[in-house]
Amino acid sequence: MASLAGEAQAPCYLPAMPRPTPLDLIFPRIATTEFPAIRRAVEVAGIDPTNRDAFLLLAEVVTLMRELRPEDGIGEGMDFLVALGHHAYLTWDAGSLTVPLGVAQAEALLSAGSPVVPPLQDAPKAYYAQFLEHRVWATVVDEQVAEPLDGCFVHATGSGTLRVLGIFGLRPERLGFSAVEAIGPRPEALERSDGSALFASALGPARLHSIVGPEELLELGWRTLGPAREAWARAA
Repeated sequence: MASLAGEAQAPCYLPAMPRPTPLDLIFPRIATTEFPAIRRAVEVAGIDPTNRDAFLLLAEVVTLMRELRPEDGIGEGMDFLVALGHHAYLTWDAGSLTVPLGVAQAEALLSAGSPVVPPLQDAPKAYYAQFLEHRVWATVVDEQVAEPLDGCFVHATGSGTLRVLGIFGLRPERLGFSAVEAIGPRPEALERSDGSALFASALGPARLHSIVGPEELLELGWRTLGPAREAWARAA
């Protein structure tokens, strides 16, 4: 799967219900220090925080990215940290909404049909949709083993598109995770080249569902808008 991939370091955690999200693991201190400072800077500058180019020009954001960067550098993976930091901030700024998807909801989203999604203005601005463990898989890095999807950060941009950051391979024994980002309007007439159904397993019968390519990840992000609107309404 091309587009964007990388790895972030995360501390080990004890199993808990609900499962910790990347926001819980990476950003708990940052959410009480750097994020409020960034919010004030956004307000002073009068920018749309979903505009990533403008967001990255803020001195407070530059400081945050330096803090997230490992001491030994990250090279091309810096794009990954930028995406992770941006999504995490927007999710925090919108209320840190997590949308846990149960069996029935997940299966409905991953069905072969094309569910109707609410207008962007009727859904939360940003959130984290968390899937059941080991239900959806993808080959994030070419020629490496497939990884399970933990969930995805989703936020709408000022131009009416979605940014979706899929988080893969998040597990207690691993000090990190992988990610892929996709952005755009909802894909139209999306089909797989081999004729198989969207989200059908491409990795053998033991894998319940698969994501093949950034467009399928983007489509899955759009499909989470309905459950996100419901969770948002319950939390209000």
